[in-house]
Amino acid sequence: MVALAVVIWLVVTVTRGGGSPGATGAAASSTASSEAAASSAPSATTATSTTAATTSATESSEPAPAAAGQCADQSLAIKVSVAQPTYRVGEEPVFGIVITNISGEPCTRDMGSGLQRVSVRTLDGGRQLWASTDCYPDGEPDLRTLDRGEQAAFTVTWTGTTSQPECAGERVQVPSGAYHVVAQLGAVRSAPEPFNIAE
Repeated sequence: MVALAVVIWLVVTVTRGGGSPGATGAAASSTASSEAAASSAPSATTATSTTAATTSATESSEPAPAAAGQCADQSLAIKVSVAQPTYRVGEEPVFGIVITNISGEPCTRDMGSGLQRVSVRTLDGGRQLWASTDCYPDGEPDLRTLDRGEQAAFTVTWTGTTSQPECAGERVQVPSGAYHVVAQLGAVRSAPEPFNIAE
């Protein structure tokens, strides 16, 4: 009788798989993994789409437009000029900035002085000597609506001295030499414009 009970117990145990809890756990894990893989497939697609959208937004304009109708970076062109090709040490060079709407429709953009950045570098571009936002990072908003092809013009006067971010350090007179100036609004940069400072 006891022997019969043991045989029945063994048959039931083997049938249920109770003798290998690890196998049962593995089977459950495998199922869970399959379900997780199945459920994560749409999530992966969503993540890819989100990443692509983020990358696209970053490439199209930086910073991104705040609202529809605002001039995106790719809708604008910026040009910088120098009032005269050569200045004397101690004189204050004057730079002209022209921002043009090159898109096919009117748009609006804040072009305040705090958002424009004008910088002077050595002619080879290796060293920045001055930037308009170093000592004056903030400026009054200047919201402009430009028609297709319309331009907005600005003038910036440089004292001829060096500067560092947050206006740190001593500002000293830039020596004679060949330099170039670049203007920037958002991610849009002008071509460098050369000029000289002479003794």
